[in-house]
Amino acid sequence: MIFDWVMHMNLLSAQEGKEYIIQNINIDDNELNSFLFSLGCYEGEKISVVRHLWGGMILAIKNGRYNIDNKLAEAILI
Repeated sequence: MIFDWVMHMNLLSAQEGKEYIIQNINIDDNELNSFLFSLGCYEGEKISVVRHLWGGMILAIKNGRYNIDNKLAEAILI
């Protein structure tokens, strides 16, 4: 039996200025998931960390920059 193990890291481990592809978003809140989708934050989209901050980070998605907390960043797998 062959297992296809793919290790994804979350945004907390991302390097500033490096571009990543969103692989999965592990959020059980439909309203928050819809909000992220409206920002352009969904599987297959390019994303980068502009700056890590205490308690959160600034992200670049499409043509916008957004500030998210570490809990949300942990749920976004790249």
